[in-house]
Amino acid sequence: MKDFTSLAFKSERAASRKLAQRLGISEQEALLQTMTLAAGAQGLDRLLAQRRAMRDADAARALARRERNDIAIAKTQSKPLTATSWQAWFDGSARPNPGKLTIGGVLTAPDGKRIEISEDAGFGDSSAAEYRALIAILEAAIEAGVDDLAVYGDSKIVIDDVNGVSADAAPVLAEYRQQVRALMARFAHIQLRWVPRHKNPDADALSQRSRLN
Repeated sequence: MKDFTSLAFKSERAASRKLAQRLGISEQEALLQTMTLAAGAQGLDRLLAQRRAMRDADAARALARRERNDIAIAKTQSKPLTATSWQAWFDGSARPNPGKLTIGGVLTAPDGKRIEISEDAGFGDSSAAEYRALIAILEAAIEAGVDDLAVYGDSKIVIDDVNGVSADAAPVLAEYRQQVRALMARFAHIQLRWVPRHKNPDADALSQRSRLN
């Protein structure tokens, strides 16, 4: 029962701090009383066993996510472009920053066929705009049945965040990052590369077109 403190919910710890102040007891004693009350008829040992099972399941899911992320990153580095590769460009902007978001993207087939994206994307900051543009172009590629894709964008923040080590990810971008990596894992081969802004004119123009509509 010595690990009951680590198994307490945040709300239980908060309630126990107030209880400790009111009764003049230690926070650990107060937490033990709080969790014993929460356990009810089933008993504290049963409650703690359930909490341990929940913790282990969460850890297993987190490990699975990291493994999927590693697979997605390996795909970005494993295969050079070929004549059969589709290519995509994305861009997003926020005006003001934060403010109204617009996104643009171009998906190009090996035979020259183009799929364009130009739309509003809600409100947020510039990184959210870039991430939403990347998500939109990946979803468009999946819908088109693309299996081999090279993606280009001019946001080093977003591209470095996606391609970087999980421990270095910006917490505020974590949800976007997980979504992008889950989408990337659906391709047989995919690369995500940074390009300077002047080499991303079509996606930029499409993001601005949405703003003008």
